[in-house]
Amino acid sequence: MGKVIAIANQKGGVGKTTTAVNLAASMAATKRKVLLIDLDPQGNATMGSGVDKYEVPATAYELLVEEQTVDSVAVKETSGGYHIIAANSDVTAAEIKLMEVFARETRLRKSLETARNQYDFIFIDCPPSLNMLTVNAMAAADSVLVPMQCEYYALEGLTALMDTIQKLASVVNPDLAIEGILRTMYDPRNRLANDVSEQLKSHFGDKVYRTVIPRNVRLAEAPSFGAPAMYYDKSSTGAKAYLALAGEMIRKGEKSDPSKNKQVA
Repeated sequence: MGKVIAIANQKGGVGKTTTAVNLAASMAATKRKVLLIDLDPQGNATMGSGVDKYEVPATAYELLVEEQTVDSVAVKETSGGYHIIAANSDVTAAEIKLMEVFARETRLRKSLETARNQYDFIFIDCPPSLNMLTVNAMAAADSVLVPMQCEYYALEGLTALMDTIQKLASVVNPDLAIEGILRTMYDPRNRLANDVSEQLKSHFGDKVYRTVIPRNVRLAEAPSFGAPAMYYDKSSTGAKAYLALAGEMIRKGEKSDPSKNKQVA
């Protein structure tokens, strides 16, 4: 059964969508079957996957509101080699419609019951806010991956996010766990970044990934070409970092459950 990981941070601009797209592509490159669900109405993960958000026949709206199946909604051809459930402005309407339906917090979890058997990893790119879409992601996920910059305000945001995750776990998903904390846009020459990084490791221990994502021009350029960094410039430090992250996650998964993920990364 595949693992469902929500990629979330209530603070914007931390590399959340960049992580969703590039991690999905990196996992797909290791021959895993991957589904990326774009729950952000901006549709940046959709466009960054080489899919035109204005032309897709169906989005997360159809999945959540009309209860269509994952297989019927997912776009199977992307620039990153994974499947994607797209998002555009229609997903904003989904949030409003969900307020009117029964068991609105668990619509996504119900939709993924069958899909879990079809994919090794399902990544959910959450909006940078706590709304019904984020609640659905948290209710459906096994764990949450938190991308964050190593800066002072990010620490405050992380504290708020951890509190939110704990509250949501108590209400909609008691099994929800922290998958890991990913340091993004990292510049080792910055003293504050190093100080915050050490604080993270001291407080969260092995929940902080050893892999760090550097500030990298290629990572920033890749979305405008509709491709993950590894297909835009596979030699870039950003592309290599996300491949390393995928490998680290796979190894951790094998240690916690040796029966899973036996493909060679």
